[in-house]
This record gives sequence, structure tokens and C-alpha cells, in this order.
Amino acid sequence: MKKLLSRFLSLSLAAACLTSLFTGCHGTKDTNEFVMPDGLDASEKYEIVFWAKNDTNITQTQIYNQAIADFEALYPNIKVNIRLYTDYNKIYNDVITNISTGTTPNVCITYPDHIATYKTGDNVVVPLDNLINDKDYGLGGKEVKFDSPSKSEVIPEFLNECILDGQIYCLPYMRSTEACYVNKEYVEALGYEVPDILTWDFVWEVSEKALAKNPDGTYVLNGKDVMIPFIYKSTDNMCITMLKQQDAGYSDDDGNILIFNDTTKEDLKVIAEHTGTGAFSTFKISGYPGNFFNAGECIFAVDSTAGATWMGTNAPLSDIHENQIVDFTTEVRPVPQFNVDEPKMISQGPSICVFNKPDSGEVLASWLFAQYLITNDVQIAYSCTEGYVPVTSKAQDSIEYQEYLSRSGEDNSQYYSVKIDAAKLLLDNTSNTFVTPVFNGSTSLRNAAMQLIESTAKSTRRKQVVDDAFFEQLYEDTKSLYRLDQIAAADKDSRKTLGPLPTGSVVLLSAIGGAWIVIIAYFAVRFATKKRAD
Repeated sequence: MKKLLSRFLSLSLAAACLTSLFTGCHGTKDTNEFVMPDGLDASEKYEIVFWAKNDTNITQTQIYNQAIADFEALYPNIKVNIRLYTDYNKIYNDVITNISTGTTPNVCITYPDHIATYKTGDNVVVPLDNLINDKDYGLGGKEVKFDSPSKSEVIPEFLNECILDGQIYCLPYMRSTEACYVNKEYVEALGYEVPDILTWDFVWEVSEKALAKNPDGTYVLNGKDVMIPFIYKSTDNMCITMLKQQDAGYSDDDGNILIFNDTTKEDLKVIAEHTGTGAFSTFKISGYPGNFFNAGECIFAVDSTAGATWMGTNAPLSDIHENQIVDFTTEVRPVPQFNVDEPKMISQGPSICVFNKPDSGEVLASWLFAQYLITNDVQIAYSCTEGYVPVTSKAQDSIEYQEYLSRSGEDNSQYYSVKIDAAKLLLDNTSNTFVTPVFNGSTSLRNAAMQLIESTAKSTRRKQVVDDAFFEQLYEDTKSLYRLDQIAAADKDSRKTLGPLPTGSVVLLSAIGGAWIVIIAYFAVRFATKKRAD
């Protein structure tokens, strides 16, 4: 029995050690905190991986490739391999997967909400404060081989969006906001003028009036069978923006969930009312707003300013057949407001983060490429493809960019007027933009905001009763669906401080626990056997 026990314990401990070893190789890797090297070793070859997103826009792909080629010409010892995605959520999911295997990219285009989750691992994402401020290799550093913007030239509102837990974890790459694209002729045909700033009451009133029908069932306004006056593409932004404009709860910097309040319920009731008449719908329910807008089947279409190239009669990227497009004038306005004297609109757009690696030289090489992406050449070229704006005053104030803005309407591609109007909207309202608090779980909360509106609209269309009892149940269902009832500030702080145990540690502790169970069982059996013998 003793020999059997001895062999078992030896095998158990060996298995535990081997398991720990293999999970160390193929599971989570703990990387030491990044320490700035003395400099970039020009004799050392570095190969870095860059993950980016584009909407099958060939021009954007060409801009990325040109940026890589120009950067590699400046730094022949750094090779950049790009991997393109068509969806930011796919990037997010792949990063999460690769964190567990220690194979994250070096540089990634992503969102601060996503970075908040990435950084819950040990030293996964590099805090950029020291890199940004480094006199040699920081923004505007003397050893940088390109015309890098200084920190003061990064638009402060955009850089502030990149601060998580008091540190800068990314650089802004491009910024946009939401715009309401308006069919001017339809508004005027209904007896109104398009105001400089729309209100929610105005949009609802005009939308309801647009539902008048002819005796044959077609709509008076367009003579068609289809008219959805108001369509909102991103209903998460709709919910968040409405709450912000009313100074109502959404979340706070400590990660407390505040969205399930009476103001939200009242907003949802209004949305249900206008969904019920047919005046309002969403992208998820009806389809892309730009398609209805361009076909003359929508008056107010809310989408990102980055989506301006899909909006309007002459939109260069319109998704419908040219025979379906209606001739009209597109006005670009801020999203509807509750208070026109204090307009509030969400700031959005991708940022750039740098992932930590064991080789500090590789991280420095990655950082140099990351900051190259916010140089004028890249910023201006990319912003001209859609309604994005550059993230630096250096680019915004440049002769090249100002000339681009001044040529609005010269053609319907490079200088498409709606696209440039959308960019000007954000340039004129940067100080009126806001962002939501970022924490581990803020992505789930954003999804919940979307779910509240989508579920309300769908239930209304299905003729379900949408009352206080409905919203009470909707709140509970949404909390459960996105596990928001599990997110509390105290738990969050605890998780942030301690972090989850590495997989290898869990396995090793389990093996040790199992060995102790065997030992206890062995002595229990011996004691019982001896007692029976006595």
C-alpha cells in the first residue's frame, strides 16, 4: 500500500508539473511590465503584426499599404505585416483569444471599450504615457525619423478618450460623430424648414405628418408604398445620447450601471409610440437607413459621419441601384437634441493600442509604427476617404486639409459635399462631443443600451403590450442577458486588483488538492483497517 501511495503521489506531482509547464507554453503568459530601452537597435530585425479594419474600401487598404511601405523605408529593420478585418468585433474576439495564447498582434486598431477588457490581463497592453513623453522616441521626439505630431497637437478631447484608470492606453486614430441626414425637399413639402439644430419633438412631429396616405394606400409625400420617416442606425448610441442630453444615468467612472432608470423608461415609451405608428424604425429591424434615404423612403436617417459617402442622391458608395435613387438635397445636421442651447453628440472612432512583448525593442518598434499612423500623410489621406476627421491639430490646420475642405462639391467622389459637410459638423462641434465611461464590462452595457431600444421596437411591431410591466421585465431580461447584474463596483475593483489566476496555477492547485485528498483517504483506510484488526 505504501509503495502504491508513493507511486501515485510521484505521478500526481509529475503530472501537475507537466501540466503547469504546458499551460505556461500554450496558455496565458505573464509578461513583465514594459521598460523603455535605451534606444532602437538599428542592427536588430523586428517583425511586427498590425491588425486593422476597413469596410472593403480599396482606397483605405491602399492608404494602409502606403503607410507601411513609407514607414519601412524609414526603418528598414522593421517589417510590418498587416491583417485586415471587416468588423471591429471580430478584431476584439480574436485579441481576446490570442491573449490566452500569448500571440496578440503588436499594434491594433480598436476601441477603448475593448482595451478595457484587454488590459485586465497582466501587462497585456502597454500604457503609453512614458512612450508619449519620451524626449527621444515620444510624440515629436528628436530621434523619430518622421514628422511626428507633438502631444499638444493631438486634439485634447480625443486624447482624453484614450485614458483608462488614469493612464493613456491608446492613441486616437480617426474620429467621427453621428449626424442626422435630412431630405430637405420632403421637410419643406410638409410645411417646415430644416433648422440648424434639430429637436426630438421636431423630428417626431415631421415624421408623424409624413405618414399621410392617398386613397390607394400609397404615401402622399413620395407616392410610394414605403415610407419610414425616421431610421436610426446605431440604437446603442441613440439610447446613450438621449440619456446624456437629459443628464440622466447611464454609468459612472466606477463602473456602476445606472441605465435602468425612469428616464430611460420614458424615452422607450416615446420610441414605442412612434414605432407603433410606423414613424420610426431601426437598422436592425428595417435595414440600412441610407438605402431608404437615397430611395426617397426616409426623411431623417441617422448614421455616423464616417458613413456620409453612403448618404444622398450622389453618394459615391450608395448600395441601391441607380434607378431607385431619388433626386433631392441632403442637409447634414447634428442628431436631434432635447436642449438646442447645449447640444450633445457622441464622439466615436477607432484608436491604436500597442501590445506588450518580452522584447522591449519590439515594443518600441511597434510604438514608432503606431505614432506614424497619426502623421499628416496618413491622417489626411484616410480622413478624405470618409467623413472622419484627423485627430491632430497639425493635420486639421494643414494647408492640404484646409484645401480639401474648401473644395466641397467639386465632384461626387473625393470632394463629395455631404462627406465634407459631415466632417465639418464634427470639426465645428468637437467641444460638444462626449464619451461614455470605459471599464471592463462597458462593452456589455453598450450592447444592453441597444437591446432596450431594439426589444421595445420589435415588441411594439408585434402588437405586444408595452407598459410598465413590460419595461420591468425588459430591464430584468437585459440585465441577465448581458450579466450586468454581476457587474458591481466593489467586485470590479477586486478583480482589477487581484486578477484571475493563470490557467497553469489553477491546474497545479487542483492537482495538489487532489493529491491531498488521496493522502487523507489513504490514512483513513489504514485507520479503519487497523481498528477492525484490533
